[in-house]
Amino acid sequence: MELLVCVINEPSKVDEILEAFIEIGITGATVIDTYGMGKTLVQEVPIFAGFRNLLSGSSKYNKTIFSVIGEKEKLEQAISAIQDIVGGLENPSTGIVFTIPVNFVKGLKPEL
Repeated sequence: MELLVCVINEPSKVDEILEAFIEIGITGATVIDTYGMGKTLVQEVPIFAGFRNLLSGSSKYNKTIFSVIGEKEKLEQAISAIQDIVGGLENPSTGIVFTIPVNFVKGLKPEL
């Protein structure tokens, strides 16, 4: 079992990602609004205000998706879908995806 964490820099892509999760059979995920370090520093620390131009064009907010996934095949399909939807995570300012092993879960709804 793995915790999939996906930070999406383009919030408009989140609905499409969640729809892809449903098609794969992933029926549970949590989505939260998040801020990147760069945006926070530029807005909150005056010494970094000069970097504002470097961040122009990027969204003020990110969306972070969390999902505990028990099947390796579904996990691989989810990562592939995310990459397809955002246009490739190797491209700058698209997002990041990583997993963390989950050793204990209680209260998780069984996957379809």
